[in-house]
Amino acid sequence: MDLVVPPGPGVPHGLTVPAADLVERFSRSSGPGGQGVNTADSRVELEVDVALLPGLSDAQRRRVTTALGDRLVDGRLVVAASEHRQQRRNRVAARDRLAGLLRDALAPPPPARRATRPTRGSVERRLRAKRARGETKSGRGRVDRRRPPE
Repeated sequence: MDLVVPPGPGVPHGLTVPAADLVERFSRSSGPGGQGVNTADSRVELEVDVALLPGLSDAQRRRVTTALGDRLVDGRLVVAASEHRQQRRNRVAARDRLAGLLRDALAPPPPARRATRPTRGSVERRLRAKRARGETKSGRGRVDRRRPPE
């Protein structure tokens, strides 16, 4: 079954990853399952080669490899799911997780922040707070009993 990545920023029409490009592996899960946890292969690993994803431009491919660089193993993105008892639900969870990762990785970076000057009021408030803090700290010194308070 193909993996469908819903439309979003960076992928306006969505993305479909053919089932032939996905590798599914099943193993025993350490999660919930009671007595069946040692017999049922309910953990799912879903793997896709990011460099071979169809329908991506070169810019999108670079964006995905940059965004997912620390998660890639030999250029392949691996997602595991073992939070459910049934293998079918873990397969759905792994597919959802992989689609979300690809969608987030394809989103363009946010625009750079435009530097602005602080307002006069904010500068005055900051300086007033600094003076008040200095007054508080200067009142913490040793008390000289010979000198009368001013």
